[in-house]
Amino acid sequence: MDDPLPEAAALRWWVCHTRPRCEKKFAALMEAEQFPHYLPLLPSIRRYAGRTKRFTKPLFPGYVFALVPLARKTRLYQQDLLARLIPVDDELRFLRQLDDVKAIVASGYELTVRPLLTRGRRVRVSGGPLHGLEGYVDDPTNPQGVVLSVDVLQQGLHVRLPAEHLHILP
Repeated sequence: MDDPLPEAAALRWWVCHTRPRCEKKFAALMEAEQFPHYLPLLPSIRRYAGRTKRFTKPLFPGYVFALVPLARKTRLYQQDLLARLIPVDDELRFLRQLDDVKAIVASGYELTVRPLLTRGRRVRVSGGPLHGLEGYVDDPTNPQGVVLSVDVLQQGLHVRLPAEHLHILP
């Protein structure tokens, strides 16, 4: 008879893509199930009609990271908070990056999430007067440089745009 897999081999890290605005509820479910998880939160301040409200918001909206026993993976779907599970292929690299994220969040420095822009990456403009146009990143060291193609002329127009107006295309 074969020996069962050791408990550590039956654990797997997942990127849990939650339904909109369900990150904290999903993290509470992970806590109740006693699954190790990480939901990076940032402090946020909003001013409403003269009042100030302080709260925390997810660093990566829509995502929670969880270490789950494979045999209990179905528990993640029990409250309809999860849209999909994304398996982590290289767990050592993932854990190093997760430690880096934890250190950055704990540092207290102001931070924002930006898409990873690389040369030649197709993007769509998601804001401003050029909303909906598609192009590609010309220079990732200056992600504001986007080239919009005019194929019929074999020409490109280089446009400087704020990175927050760029949406990466698949």
